[in-house]
Amino acid sequence: MINNALKIATCVLTLMTGCLPLSSAASDKTDSAVSEPFTLEGKAEVLFAAGNGDFAPYYIASNNHGILTQSKDALLRLSLDKKTDTSRRFSYGFGIDLLTGYTSSTDYLRYSPDYTPDAVPVADGWFIPHPEHPSRIWLQQLYGEIRYRGIFVTVGMKEQSSTLLSHTLSSGDLVESGNSRPIPEVRVGFNDFQNIPFTKGWVQIRGEISYGKMMDNAWLRNHYNYYNSHLNQGALYTYKQCYFRSKPSERFSVTFGMQVGAFFGGETKWYDHGRLTDERKFSKGIKQFFKMFIPTDGGLSYYSGSNLGSWDFMFRYRLNNGSEIKAYLQKPWEDGSGIGFLNGFDGVWGLQFVNARKGIVSGAVIEYIDFTNQSGPIHWDPDDAPGTTVTNRAEGADDYYYNHEYNSYANYGMAIGSPFMVSPIYNTDGYLHFAANRLRGFHVGIEGNITSDLSYRLLGGYRKAWGSGHIPFRLPKDDTSFMIEAAYQCPMVKGLAIKAAFGLDHGKLYGNTAGGMLTVSFNGPIKIRR
Repeated sequence: MINNALKIATCVLTLMTGCLPLSSAASDKTDSAVSEPFTLEGKAEVLFAAGNGDFAPYYIASNNHGILTQSKDALLRLSLDKKTDTSRRFSYGFGIDLLTGYTSSTDYLRYSPDYTPDAVPVADGWFIPHPEHPSRIWLQQLYGEIRYRGIFVTVGMKEQSSTLLSHTLSSGDLVESGNSRPIPEVRVGFNDFQNIPFTKGWVQIRGEISYGKMMDNAWLRNHYNYYNSHLNQGALYTYKQCYFRSKPSERFSVTFGMQVGAFFGGETKWYDHGRLTDERKFSKGIKQFFKMFIPTDGGLSYYSGSNLGSWDFMFRYRLNNGSEIKAYLQKPWEDGSGIGFLNGFDGVWGLQFVNARKGIVSGAVIEYIDFTNQSGPIHWDPDDAPGTTVTNRAEGADDYYYNHEYNSYANYGMAIGSPFMVSPIYNTDGYLHFAANRLRGFHVGIEGNITSDLSYRLLGGYRKAWGSGHIPFRLPKDDTSFMIEAAYQCPMVKGLAIKAAFGLDHGKLYGNTAGGMLTVSFNGPIKIRR
């Protein structure tokens, strides 16, 4: 059953490469021969945050592209970009996004055989606290892109978010949520859903594939405890998605498909009680790029890299007034058992309301999140034990977002996928993996407009965690989090916006923290005559 499911998954992922559209779901206009102004979008933003504890409250930090993680910040953000024009057959765009300023520090523990006055004793040595903070200046985005009809190519660092789930209201997509900083990559795909030839618009396809390079090596070295587990340096990243959708102009439509993220290549070192016990280099040659195109079981060598993904389903119904109700499920998988739906009720189960008009409630989401099954506690793969006479498989112990050869599924400490599982950045003991990925809970999000210039957003949720399958908590830990945000567009000064947010956490996962954020931004077009 698992092998058949893997074959089905392979077919889904490869379809995107052989089904180029003859017609676009959106109409194209012929390029005008008349020269028009060259328009850029410029934005300047100042951001202030303050709170107790080491980190910003959960909902202020989450799904914010990894920009704000510390409890105290004073940042300046400057960006300039040109959007691609979807009304033309061919267009191009680019962008640069820079942040600089002050962020507070957090003490992390690192193993040392030598004693210092502030050391914490452990077996065979000491844990020494050392302060770490984000860089005082960093490039958030730097990219260029081209688009021809329904196909795009992007090169560089560009912020990505979920194709299906609401970026402002959802708890977060399981594979690419927009929770972490962007990864430098080359990404190719369909600009939007495209009509599949000969289906008369009744079936559409959307797909993407990317290859990139992880740039957080220094961050990992500085935050790792060098005491237990392992550390990978120089890994590459790849992402793939393929979705099918029924005719969206109909009152009822269905979207389904799969997405996959993975690390491969680089060099991994294993530590046990502060001693280096093993190290291994993984292939990142051209053959490996082709091997990573289709998720496979690497067997004993694990040269296929780490693969994780989700089956995604969405059912959309349009009401008479144009508003929409969506029901969706994201089903996670780490290997064949998850692909074969053998991980119980695990997944993100959601309902979303999208109002056709701005109002007190313009949109709302409620989600139930469960990651407690993980295909059971036992993992046995005969491919891992050459010569064994036991041929049955029990591919459990999925341990979501963790891999025993590669780093956890995070970038600069923040989960690339759903932030609902506590990201490694919060592990001040220097353990750079998801220590609380076996959990369940719920999440609610509401947004709307009080006036034409004043909008709000409310986010709240609760979760209870039992640690991980390999390292359970002695006692379960829980957390209740909440955030309220208001945004004001100043009508007297076009382009001026003010946004304020207050968030709090209560429980043992994030601690009892509270904090606020204030941003003042100004943006507007910059027109340049050709």
